[in-house]
Amino acid sequence: MEDYESIILVKNEVFVFKIPPRQTNRGYRAADWNLAGPDWSGRLRLVAKGQKCALKLEDKNNGELFGQCPIDQYPGPAIEAVSDSSRYFVIKIQDENGSRSAFIGIGFSDRSDSFDLNVALQDHFKWLKKSDEPQDLQPKLDLGFKDGQTIKINMNIAKKEGTSDSPSRARTKPVGTGFLPPPPSVGSRIQSSTKAIRTSPDESSLFDVGVDNGVSQGSSDWGDFTGITTSSTRVPTSTSSNTNWVQF
Repeated sequence: MEDYESIILVKNEVFVFKIPPRQTNRGYRAADWNLAGPDWSGRLRLVAKGQKCALKLEDKNNGELFGQCPIDQYPGPAIEAVSDSSRYFVIKIQDENGSRSAFIGIGFSDRSDSFDLNVALQDHFKWLKKSDEPQDLQPKLDLGFKDGQTIKINMNIAKKEGTSDSPSRARTKPVGTGFLPPPPSVGSRIQSSTKAIRTSPDESSLFDVGVDNGVSQGSSDWGDFTGITTSSTRVPTSTSSNTNWVQF
């Protein structure tokens, strides 16, 4: 399958300069160029196709190719930064056959454009170097549990003093502790008073139950009071005469 061309970087304004031959091995200097009058200006595109990378100079209006610079490595002989500025480079342009070549200078008006070109080239060749490294084809060790697989762990935990093996049981609090008993009902108070009356022989003279309205002593409602002597004496209404009288 044929590799497609990908665009790494585009800069819409770049300047081209004719440069004098290098006199020494100290490198190129932008101060030796005619920076005030560039020989050409246009658009720069950095493209990659497979393992190949090229810097292309094109007309910004119609896209006509002015020159291209194949780059095999960076830094390298195809593109080199000048020694006295970070905005200018020297590149080696070639024709399509590679039979003719020339060195020209390029530059940017903004320092950030030259920084972007430098970083894009470094990242591309780092990616190429990483892709060329042999990959580990060994299968990865699978340490995960299979379906239904379990493990058993023996944990030796020291027991504290005073503890037993059986789980501690919750202590039940006695019912009613700290609470007063409920008050007796009216019926229970009447019944208890009746028992007190029947068991006190000394107070039998205080009661005089009448048989008015035709109620006989043998009636079932007064069966418990048949032993009480009936008389015309009525029960006093005031409790001041006897302190043992219980008022209902």
